[in-house]
Amino acid sequence: MEAILLDMYGVVVKQTGDDFVPFVRRTFPEKPYDEIYDPWLLADVGAIPSLEIWRRIGFTGNLEKVEKEYLDTIELNDAVLDFLKEAKKHYRLALLSNDSAEWSRYLRQKFGLDRLFDAVCVSGEQKIAKPDRRVFLWTAEQLGVKPENCWFVDDRESNLQAAEELGMKAVLLNSRHIDYDGDTIRDFADFASRLW
Repeated sequence: MEAILLDMYGVVVKQTGDDFVPFVRRTFPEKPYDEIYDPWLLADVGAIPSLEIWRRIGFTGNLEKVEKEYLDTIELNDAVLDFLKEAKKHYRLALLSNDSAEWSRYLRQKFGLDRLFDAVCVSGEQKIAKPDRRVFLWTAEQLGVKPENCWFVDDRESNLQAAEELGMKAVLLNSRHIDYDGDTIRDFADFASRLW
């Protein structure tokens, strides 16, 4: 194996994205689920800028402040930085994230992630999102490796299936505590114990 590809939400950071609706409903308690998520999904494929998410939901005033307040609730997963620093000595590393370009850029800068990854694939920049197989193929190409020589870690089963179909070794970081028959890790210490 030559490369490790990591998802962002629920893997590199603790938050899975499931906290977005509760955050919005602090301001709009009755807002329907689809009216909250539909703008987010548009931003995730670069169809709208991230500030437009908040505007379409109904926020007014200083949208940059609202956005920053939400993004600043996001925390790195335990031991991920130590894992990445050690993994970089042995593997090519990539980040694959379904996210708006702006949110991803903010979080990567905040946590100093760009220096640790050899390639970054953000759906809001590429205009395609996991589980589209082009995401995985593009990332492997950026790393200069074949898909079958890659580990891929995600917290969503559908994304893992897509990676496996391309020959990647798919591993679930089970931050959502789901039933899964495939390869699973508890945390980054567990994953590291398999790799070195």
